Amino acid sequence: MRLARILTPEGPVEGRYEDGTVLADDGVYEVGVDGRLLPPCDPSALYCIGRNYAETLEQMEYERSEEPTFFIKPPSSLVAHGQSVAYPEFTEEFTYAGELAAVIDVRSRNLGPEDVPEVVRGYTIMNDLDALDQPNLPARKAFDGSAPLGPWLETDLDPTNLDMHTVINGERRQDANTELMLFDPYELVSFLSKRFTFEPGDVVAFGSPANPGLLEPGDDVEITYEGVGSLRNTITESSPSPS
Repeated sequence: MRLARILTPEGPVEGRYEDGTVLADDGVYEVGVDGRLLPPCDPSALYCIGRNYAETLEQMEYERSEEPTFFIKPPSSLVAHGQSVAYPEFTEEFTYAGELAAVIDVRSRNLGPEDVPEVVRGYTIMNDLDALDQPNLPARKAFDGSAPLGPWLETDLDPTNLDMHTVINGERRQDANTELMLFDPYELVSFLSKRFTFEPGDVVAFGSPANPGLLEPGDDVEITYEGVGSLRNTITESSPSPS
């Protein structure tokens, strides 16, 4: 089942997503007519795993860590499916990275890998945007608009063997499978849960396959994960008008 959130004139509405509509308890809402899609959750934090594919380590000349490396993005980093993303004025090396992400359903801590399916509400897609030339991870990764997320949650999914690809302006740039992760999704959620208390709606993104690359204003970015769908955003010269 797919779950989505839509922003209507009366406020956010959540429900089952089917064929361009959100079926909520109080009615049926058509995306693009009754409102636009929101990020599919409202997290207190986005926990992001780095360096989780061997080929990416080789490409970026990173050392392999004995345990997962991670960083945190704030809620202000969120951008919805279909919204534009402004090219940050403070960087000349703006990169994309297509990642699978889990959304937590219940407040939880100290999980074993076997417990993870019980606390995950569903899976979605994140574009881990990065101002690569900035001096540290928060400056590179945690700015406003750095986490396009969506388009919806897929609740019935095994995340351990999914094909993915990223397409920029019609050209395929990333092509991989989640079985190539160094640490699998269940291990990663468990690892983080021993350090942080998850709140409902929190996001865990599992890292990017090889070939994250540079973006320019005007680029169209489409990230697809098998069984989930496609997250699409366009890079613009300047910030879109508030909505």
